[in-house]
Amino acid sequence: MRRDSEKKYSDLEQCNLCEWRCGVDRLAGELGVCKVTDTEVHTSQLHPAPPASFDAFLIGCNFRCLACQNWPIAYRKEPGKKYSPREWARMGVKALESKEAARIGADRLFFTGGEPTIHLPWIEEVVREARKINPEIKVNFDTNGFMTPNSLKRIIRISDSITFDIKAYTEEMHRALTGAPVEPVLRNAEKIWKRAKEKLYEFRVLVIPGLSSLEISEICSFLSSIGDPPVLFLAFRPNFALDKYRGVYLSEMERCIEIARREGLSTVKWSGITGIPSLVNYEESGLELAKRVSRDSGCLRPENRKCELCFSVCPLEKYEPLRWT
Repeated sequence: MRRDSEKKYSDLEQCNLCEWRCGVDRLAGELGVCKVTDTEVHTSQLHPAPPASFDAFLIGCNFRCLACQNWPIAYRKEPGKKYSPREWARMGVKALESKEAARIGADRLFFTGGEPTIHLPWIEEVVREARKINPEIKVNFDTNGFMTPNSLKRIIRISDSITFDIKAYTEEMHRALTGAPVEPVLRNAEKIWKRAKEKLYEFRVLVIPGLSSLEISEICSFLSSIGDPPVLFLAFRPNFALDKYRGVYLSEMERCIEIARREGLSTVKWSGITGIPSLVNYEESGLELAKRVSRDSGCLRPENRKCELCFSVCPLEKYEPLRWT
């Protein structure tokens, strides 16, 4: 018989929270693509980055991004701590009532990772407990957009703001960078803007020179076709399997703003550090560069578009980057 606490998470008995739709019984310890059973929090902290908040960095992810900034969390390289929803909710509300929170303007709980969608039942319980303490508590959900339509409805229901990453536009590039298909991400981006635009904090686009940077026009054209949402371009910093690659130039970030405005987007900005030098000078670009980086890290995903079949023995999980910027 399931423990009473597990009954709240009954949809984990046949998990279909994200678009991998693995159908595994996570309560029984079965592993899907994300390889997560219980929710573990790597770090809980007040954070000034907009929106200023009290953050839960949740361990595990349903993507395998070559450029992962939080790879020890996403790839489960470091241990986390298990909290009951009530315990973490109390901690979060207390933190938001502190002088430090007032100093930085933190006004909400922020769920990130990794990818919080795979922890959705736990997050829903946290939000319920937090709003018992303070009915006005705000919530931000930071996502890669790879959730099912049902999960998206649930996320919109509990969230006051949503930060949403778009990694690429074409199927080939998205598969090469993340290991996952792009259609669910674009579908969910459109649904959020059309059904809950007041809750979209911004779409975020990581600009990787010679990779995602080649699709900025397509991404901006897509976003313009659904409306005029706010967009933040993030400057790529060498990380994880792209640790040897160069950072993005200032001119490249400025070019993204120009392209976005040309495509009709009015609320656009960029953030990050530019000009980080490379450790290896790659001659390739685009998919050829993705293939080169994948091969160097032991992964052949650009040649094998069935990336989901390799998650149980994903070679990227063993990759140890030379630097973390």
